[in-house]
Amino acid sequence: MSHAIAPMRTFSSVLARTPARQCQRFISTARTTRRPTVPRLQAQPQQPLAQRRTYKTVEEAKSKYRSGPFSWKAGLLFVLTGAGLLWYFEHEKQRMQRKRIADATKGVGRPKVGGPFELIDHNGKPMTEKDLKGRYSLVYFGFSHCPDICPEELDKMAAMFEKVEAERPGALKPVFVTCDPARDTPQVLKEYLAEFHPKFIGLTGTYDQIKAMCKAYRVYFSTPSKVEPGQDYLVDHSIYFYLMDPEGDFVEALGRQHSPDQAAKVILDHMKDWHGKWRKD
Repeated sequence: MSHAIAPMRTFSSVLARTPARQCQRFISTARTTRRPTVPRLQAQPQQPLAQRRTYKTVEEAKSKYRSGPFSWKAGLLFVLTGAGLLWYFEHEKQRMQRKRIADATKGVGRPKVGGPFELIDHNGKPMTEKDLKGRYSLVYFGFSHCPDICPEELDKMAAMFEKVEAERPGALKPVFVTCDPARDTPQVLKEYLAEFHPKFIGLTGTYDQIKAMCKAYRVYFSTPSKVEPGQDYLVDHSIYFYLMDPEGDFVEALGRQHSPDQAAKVILDHMKDWHGKWRKD
């Protein structure tokens, strides 16, 4: 018993010798120890997403909701812009097509269709290809004794010319070249063409001159080889209107598939594309 009590007495004596204030300091320090505080973030004032629009009257506020996000003016502008672009691209497409047709008919150094000629007109005056320059010319080959095709085509030519003349006065010369110079004298052509239009120009000459011009214009014609004096006969020939530009170059051939309105539009479109010089007289 004495040995067991000795250690207890020793521990008690140690505690008795420890100053009381050190224990109090230890206890107080343990009680006052706290976790470190984390600084709080201050909430920023929320900014409005969009400035609220104010309306002076109730009608203005109602009109905003009636029109929706797009107004009728914006819609109309969109439609007009789209239509304008569509028209422009279609116009350019047609213009490039006309240019390709015109360029395809021009040879290198020598035109594929057309060229110099020396004939006389229905008034008996000499006429060459230079007299046609400065304006567009519409050239047709035929003969005055033709029973049906030539009259129909000359009526069509007169209608085409009138439509072009109404929009571009003096810009087109209608020319009729005979494929039958033996019978179509200047006087005969003058009387014959007056039945269709007073501004038609008739051209004739010798057989060799007519043959050379038909060859230059790639026109086929054929007369009977053996014809008795006074005997009636027909001349087989091509049926086209040859449109030539103010420089004397071939532009396009208008056939029987073109109506007068269609042919006149083709001619006027080519005139709009022309940026060269025009003859003023």
